[in-house]
Amino acid sequence: MSFYSEFSDCYEETFPLREEVYRFLRSLTAGDKGNILDLGCGTGHYCNRFHEDGFSATGVDSNAEMIEAARKKYPAPFFYTLDIMNIDSLQGPFDCIFSIGNVLAHIPREKLDPLLQNIRTLLKPDGKWIFQVVNWDYIVPKKLYTFPVRSLAEERLQLHRSYEGITQKAVLFHSIMKEGETILFDEKITLYPLLTDDCIAIHHDSGFALQGLYADFQKKTYRKNSESGAVYVFKPE
Repeated sequence: MSFYSEFSDCYEETFPLREEVYRFLRSLTAGDKGNILDLGCGTGHYCNRFHEDGFSATGVDSNAEMIEAARKKYPAPFFYTLDIMNIDSLQGPFDCIFSIGNVLAHIPREKLDPLLQNIRTLLKPDGKWIFQVVNWDYIVPKKLYTFPVRSLAEERLQLHRSYEGITQKAVLFHSIMKEGETILFDEKITLYPLLTDDCIAIHHDSGFALQGLYADFQKKTYRKNSESGAVYVFKPE
C-alpha cells in the first residue's frame, strides 16, 4: 500500500492545483482546443481545468484509488488506471503530454527509452512533452536531503519526507505520516535520478529537441547547482 493509496483524501491538500503551473502548461498548448495527456494525474484537477477550457483531457495514473477519486470528482475528462509504460494502448495524437510532481523519477533508466518512444508516437508533430522533476544535479552530491515538514488535515497530520542513500543510480524516498508522535505510515521507495546533461542526451537519442529548461513554472532561470525544480520542455525533432 503506497502513501497515495493510504491517504488519498489528503492528496489534493498535499499537491493542490497551482495556477502558475496551469498557466505554464496552457501557454505551451497551441490553439484554444486540443488533446492533452497527463501522466501521473493523481486526482485529476489539471485534466479538469483543461476540460473547462475546451480541451479533450486524458489522465492516467497507476494508483487505482487516485483514478477512482478523479472520476468521482471530475466526470468529464477521461481517466484510466494505467502503468506509465503502457500508454501505447491510448489513442492519440495529443497536442501536449505532461507529467509533473517528479513522476519521471520513478522510471528506471532501462525503461526510459521505450517510454520516450511511446510519448513521441502519441504526440502530434508540433506537440510538446513537458515534465517536472527535482534538480538532481543539486541533490545527487548529498548523502541526505530532507524536505520541509508538511502539516495536513487542519494540522492534525504531519508529512515527513527525505531522500536517503543518495547515489547517481538510485535514491531512497522515505515518507512518514505522523499524528502527534504516532506513526501512521512509513514507506521507502526507490527513485532513479537523472542528471541534466544525461536527460537531454537521452531525449535527443529518442528524437526530441529541447525547447526550454526552467527552475520553476514561472520560468525562473535554471542552474544545475541551485536548490530548485527542473521543468523541461521538449518537442519532436
